[in-house]
Amino acid sequence: MAQIDLNCDMGESFGKYVLGADEQLIKFITSANIACGFHAGDPATMRKTVRLALDHSVCIGAHPGLQDLTGFGRRNISITPEEAYDLMMYQIGALLAFITSEGGKLHHVKPHGALYNMAAHDEQLADAIAKAVYKIDPALILYGLSGSQLIQAGEKYGLRTANEVFADRTYMQDGSLTPRSHHNAVITDEDVAIKQVMEMITEQKVSTITGERINLKADTICLHGDGKHAVAFASKMSKALQNAGLVLKGISQQISS
Repeated sequence: MAQIDLNCDMGESFGKYVLGADEQLIKFITSANIACGFHAGDPATMRKTVRLALDHSVCIGAHPGLQDLTGFGRRNISITPEEAYDLMMYQIGALLAFITSEGGKLHHVKPHGALYNMAAHDEQLADAIAKAVYKIDPALILYGLSGSQLIQAGEKYGLRTANEVFADRTYMQDGSLTPRSHHNAVITDEDVAIKQVMEMITEQKVSTITGERINLKADTICLHGDGKHAVAFASKMSKALQNAGLVLKGISQQISS
């Protein structure tokens, strides 16, 4: 049977500020991308989220972003490839300490927000990120926007890559995500989002905001956990995928099965 990974960004609370319903969402996903303290998260949240993922047998990924708590890592900040490399090393290393201390294993790395989107187009940034992941552990899986420069950089270093697609985001003609500043960037209708996901999985195509259909590969589906109805949508998406005959399983679990 066909298998698909359902991932969600988690551990994005900070201090007394709570963001996302991680304890409810964890029941419906197969991979958790845990914030590493720069765009969101803090040490206590990192530890708790690692434990939560382990308790539910969910694959753990590092979710490093730009050093921008105020902007939640979604503002473009000009950085050099060397700075990108160091950002990755520092944040992944911090999360890895918590994972190791809890008896777990780091499965993948997925850059966050603006850093993710910048690396999708910028070959040098993508190369620096992929190189950092490779240097930390060549067995790690690099998540990136389907068909992007980040995926290509990961393949160049011999990393296993996961082409990521988004359930609740619209696409541009070049395969990039529609900028959040655009009024049509986010899909709010759950049925439309599920239909888009099914199209991406079964046909390896997606309809852009201009109506064109473009090719893309879907290894993993991203669900955003900070929406008002995130838990209900995650449940609905999970059921829809399984009803379509798909097995929900993390990328690394697919490899070992």
